[in-house]
Amino acid sequence: MNSNSFTHSPVAELAHAGRELATRVGEFRRTAVLVPVDEHDVPLTGDYRGVRWIYAFSDETALARYALARGEGDREWAYQRWLGARLLDAAVPAVGVPCGVALDVGGPGALFPPVVGIVPDRVAVDVNAERGDAK
Repeated sequence: MNSNSFTHSPVAELAHAGRELATRVGEFRRTAVLVPVDEHDVPLTGDYRGVRWIYAFSDETALARYALARGEGDREWAYQRWLGARLLDAAVPAVGVPCGVALDVGGPGALFPPVVGIVPDRVAVDVNAERGDAK
């Protein structure tokens, strides 16, 4: 038996992944990101597989890369700076449908889905509405 078998067990790997996720979510919550908005200051979103995603970008370069990929690099993109916490705690619940945040769409970004530990429990899709616990 390998003396490191415990550290490579599925339970240990799952615990490690959970810690990494918590660290990444914590960093995002403390970071100001750029949120493209329309003429009514409504954030740019996209729908994928029953979830609405608010698009956020880590910096102007990431937003420009997205604009170019859409073939819209020649137009001006209005945006607001939001803390990640504000997106997750206020914007996501205000949408009214399952919603998460997609950071740096089209690049090496991250998804913050509408699940417990990322968004408020009342809008997380993995909470049992009758009992209030995670599914």
